Amino acid sequence: MSQKSSTPPARVPAEKLVRDIRRATRKHHSVEDKIRIVLEGLCGEESIAAVCHRRAIAESLYYAWSKEFLGEARARHGCKRCAER
Repeated sequence: MSQKSSTPPARVPAEKLVRDIRRATRKHHSVEDKIRIVLEGLCGEESIAAVCHRRAIAESLYYAWSKEFLGEARARHGCKRCAER
């Protein structure tokens, strides 16, 4: 007969374990990759949805990057009214 230990093993809650795994496997895109992806979408050769699907990113992430990218471009070219948007 096997004996059970008197102290149960430390258990990590399932939600925390899943959160830690997702955080560890999250993709990190360089600035160059972000710009390249935004420019692909702006070219118009394929839809934004197709670009996002091929690059395995969410459309909301694409639009956040494009807003950031276009805001920087407007600020660099001195368009004050456009940069405030």
